[in-house]
Amino acid sequence: MRIEVYDTTLRDGTQREGISLSVADKLRVAELLDTLGVAYIEGGWPGSNPKDAAFFEAIQGVELRHARIAAFGSTCRKNSDPETDPNIVALVDAHTPVVTLVGKTSMLHVTDVLQTTPDENLRMIRESVRYLKSIGKEVIYDAEHFFDGCKLDFEYGFDTLRAALDGGADCLVLCDTNGGSMPWEVERFVRHAKELFAGVRVGVHTHNDGELAVANTLAGVRAGAIHVQGTINGYGERCGNANLCSIIADLELKMGYDALPDRGIRHLTHVSRTVTEIANLAPDHHLAYVGKSAFAHKGGIHVAAMRRNIHSYQHIEPELVGNSMRILVSDLSGQGNLLSKAEEFGLDVSKEEAVKVLEEIKQLEHQGFVFEGAEASVAVRLHRARPDYKPIFTLIDFTVIVEDRKGRGSISEAMVKLDVDGEVVHTAAEGNGPVNALDMALRKALVPRYPQLADFQLADYKVRILDGGNGTAAVTRVLIDTQRATRRWSTVGAGSNIIRASWLALVDSVEYGLCVAEEHDETQAVENVNLI
Repeated sequence: MRIEVYDTTLRDGTQREGISLSVADKLRVAELLDTLGVAYIEGGWPGSNPKDAAFFEAIQGVELRHARIAAFGSTCRKNSDPETDPNIVALVDAHTPVVTLVGKTSMLHVTDVLQTTPDENLRMIRESVRYLKSIGKEVIYDAEHFFDGCKLDFEYGFDTLRAALDGGADCLVLCDTNGGSMPWEVERFVRHAKELFAGVRVGVHTHNDGELAVANTLAGVRAGAIHVQGTINGYGERCGNANLCSIIADLELKMGYDALPDRGIRHLTHVSRTVTEIANLAPDHHLAYVGKSAFAHKGGIHVAAMRRNIHSYQHIEPELVGNSMRILVSDLSGQGNLLSKAEEFGLDVSKEEAVKVLEEIKQLEHQGFVFEGAEASVAVRLHRARPDYKPIFTLIDFTVIVEDRKGRGSISEAMVKLDVDGEVVHTAAEGNGPVNALDMALRKALVPRYPQLADFQLADYKVRILDGGNGTAAVTRVLIDTQRATRRWSTVGAGSNIIRASWLALVDSVEYGLCVAEEHDETQAVENVNLI
């Protein structure tokens, strides 16, 4: 059975605090949603602002394969005709095949917000729908505050649906606008609507104020709803809307419904993360199905079981939604975590060597290191644990000088003395800060022998104070991201001396890029040749 997926990220989603999408942004999101395969894309409220009106004009030139574009707006105002109502005129001028019309269900809103009579509200709903149907629009009727309204006046709540049907509405969407309903309430009211209006398409639109938006949507489907509304990642006003990423996966993988055509579900993770980037928001790694951590395994017992049976601690195969499994390493890890990471990096490591590295990592985490976000530092330690390991260099000493001279400003200089294959190399360099100077001196020492190091770029540098109560004597954790072409890796250092902590992270970064990454690439190249 097919469930219609109606996406309102471009309208309801943008009502989230901190989101503002340009017309170009909205067009990009619309194309992503069409690739995903949603049935409807609600583009905005053309009567509310010029940007949404501009979007509806621009989307006319975009060829969509799956989705129908809907314009959103309210019924005509009290004591007015739909033909001349500015909001209805704006909906017509949007030139969309679908119009989603919102009307009042709750008597509270009829009397206190609209300040009109119950009969006039029913007329506004009926005549607005009838007019839009008369000019050839598909009309989806959103019954705002439906569940709350029915609790105040059950009969009137269903009278508003009857008025929309009398006007010719194609679909009745029951909205939990305040997000406070419980799943059994949603199921009961949706089932009653299906019994009362046999053969009519019924949908649900839920909000997450009770952390139940997804559950309420699925309860509505269980009761007979065939149309579900929501947003990507659950973006929306207050606590958000129903998260379509979870709803689509639950419908298809758990409940046996068809929600997207052409196996569109495999694009779910990509769409989720790309919409996050377009919205310029920090990603929520813990989102179900699509989050970076959704299939990340950290506990040693979990990973040991996963190595025996991949289904032991995963409810689905992550590839079904375009995600992937990850193994994390920390002081909670077991040897299985380290063996899995060694395999991931293409390193041949014995159980004994893995245990040795595990004990080192646990001791370092006790000192302030964290390896979850610094997997290159894990790989380097596994690399160093092998019996044939030979360091590419050994530190003899380094000195960092920071001066602030009148007329010249702040100056940072670093001197590094290394043993490189038995040869003592002594270099010095200036930088715009002590860490930069240390990095430049290290590079100067190694580039003659390892010219590829010149392609390494410092992509990010993060510092966290771990015990702020100790003031300037606090332990500092340093995370460094390094990039070479499209490859990016993270390393960690920690200690009460921020310069030494940075040095530890820099050394791991260099060794990973020159040894582990290159060895992994060479191994993969050989394997690819063998496959050919």
